[in-house]
Formats: sequence, structure tokens, C-alpha cells
Amino acid sequence: MAGASNEHTLIVGNLTTALNIALRDRECTVGASDMRLHVADNGLYTYPDLSMVCGPPQFLPGTHLDTLLNPVLLVEVASRSTAQYDQEGKFLLYRNVASLQHYLLVDSRRTHVLCITRQEANTWNFQEYSLLTDQVELRALQLDITVGEIYRKVPLPAAANTL
Repeated sequence: MAGASNEHTLIVGNLTTALNIALRDRECTVGASDMRLHVADNGLYTYPDLSMVCGPPQFLPGTHLDTLLNPVLLVEVASRSTAQYDQEGKFLLYRNVASLQHYLLVDSRRTHVLCITRQEANTWNFQEYSLLTDQVELRALQLDITVGEIYRKVPLPAAANTL
């Protein structure tokens, strides 16, 4: 969605940078919010804030390579107006993506990250992180990212950073 807040764009930039650096020697690519996602099982077309593919990307035929089918990671940066839909509605739709292993929901108003990780076909683990020193575990990528990296230089109220 165009017109994101300063906090939103900083968080997306921080995650993009951290993921690209950590996975630079692997066959993984990070896509920004301009990459459309299609979930065939429920007909959803959406633009997640960040998507990652490991291995060759698969695209919807006939779409000029602009509609991704096989992300391993999806990230939404939530604002006051999108938080409930990002956590409840989008996750219910995203979980139908067979390749999806992690869904990160990052709050743009306070230090809070919800990491939803696929355990088995229809079983998901929900883990919350709120301290800047917390390590967000992305098991499928064999990677941990600190909450502090995600919120680097993000101007949040001091109380919001010490939850």
C-alpha cells in the first residue's frame, strides 16, 4: 500500500537488509512490497510488505514474473488500521501457501514481533518478541534476527521499546 509511515519504511528496510546480508551466500531472494502474491487455494492476490523465496521463484503463468507463488517467508508491518486484518485475516489466507514456513507480523508503533512458524501441514506455532535483545528464530532459514535489528533507527516512544 502506498503512503506508508516513516516507521513502516524503516522496518521494511531493516528487515530487507538483515535478511539479504544473512542469506547472501544462499539461493534466497527478498522481494519488497511491489511483488504481488497469489494464493491459489483461496484466490487471494495481495502485496505483502516483504516476501522471501529460497530456491527458484515460481510465478503465476502469464503475469510477466510479477506474481509470486512460492514464498518461504512473508512479512507484514502492522499499523493501527491494518493490525487486526494482518494478524487474523491475512494469516488465514497465507497459511494456504504450501511453501510458507514463517509469517512475521511486525508492529510499527511499538517493539512487538509475532512470528508464526509452520510446524506441520496444518499446525502453526505463535511466538511473540518484544525486547530489543530478543532473537526472532526463523528455523526454516536457519537464521535468528534480533528485535533490535528490526527496529534499528525506528523513532518509537521510549516506553514502547522497553515492553
